[in-house]
Amino acid sequence: MEFHAAAWNPEWTTGGSSAGAGAAAAAGYGPLHVGTDIGGSIRLPGGWQALATLKPSAGLIPLDVPYIGRAAGPMGRGVADISLFMSILGQPDLRDYTARPYPAMDWAAELPGVRGLKVALHLDANAGDPVEPEIASAVSAVAEVFAAAGARVQVLAPFIDQGMLDRLDGFWRTRSLADYRELPASEQAKVLDYIAAWCTDGAKFDGAQTIRNFGAIDQMQKATIAATSAYDLVISPVSPMPAFRAEQPMPNPDPHATMSHIGFTVPYNMSGQPAATVNCGFTSDGKPIGVQLSGRVGADDQVLAAASWYESRRPASAVPNWLALD
Repeated sequence: MEFHAAAWNPEWTTGGSSAGAGAAAAAGYGPLHVGTDIGGSIRLPGGWQALATLKPSAGLIPLDVPYIGRAAGPMGRGVADISLFMSILGQPDLRDYTARPYPAMDWAAELPGVRGLKVALHLDANAGDPVEPEIASAVSAVAEVFAAAGARVQVLAPFIDQGMLDRLDGFWRTRSLADYRELPASEQAKVLDYIAAWCTDGAKFDGAQTIRNFGAIDQMQKATIAATSAYDLVISPVSPMPAFRAEQPMPNPDPHATMSHIGFTVPYNMSGQPAATVNCGFTSDGKPIGVQLSGRVGADDQVLAAASWYESRRPASAVPNWLALD
């Protein structure tokens, strides 16, 4: 098996940027793996490969090179595995100057039930591509499982917009262009043409526009926390589409287009809220469908407990057949 291709089918993408960790977890190369995520790069490979993952609260897992929105988190075949891993990963380290002093979390916590839990169902990101029908149906079925067990489920209206996503993407391009220009020519030549074209677009923004683009981070953070703070849990797709061709770098192969697949994941990077994934179904052609479960900042153990609760109650048709990959 090659790590650039999904274990489920070598013609499908494994997702980025934690592609190797996701492929290794799905293929059974090890029980526990670590990914990094600034816009969805733990959860997207997780969703497209039927994995359980967690993008933790900001500053919970220490980073060697911290940056706004960047997080590291566990990836594995089941929630119990990644919960166990969090007891190791979630240890403080003063070398990460962005770390936060969170209270101790109970990584073995279980939900006795969800009755009375206030849950939001979010199916319209209002940015990027619209959700494909099979994915919307599978994620809606997750909310129905919670509702049937007594959770109070409400539909959550869109809270970000395409302008925010465009400006954030523009800032990332300019930041990446600065890194690209620092490379010697021999190293620049190794960069994928798509990535080179993507970051080179950052040159079109002057200083004032770059500041406005950077401001999208605060705008997205404010909007996300305001929209979700009243809920114990938000249920949404991981991505609006299933896995695409392995050779294609993005769902939209145009490097000048804004990323169309991160509308549901990136808000929680900017807000610093925890967001887990677990498989909730398969498309008609066998591609995994991931559901994202997000919560309040610092409620990582509760989010994983909710993911574990659903994982144990999902229909048989949503349970990955890992034996087929071993």
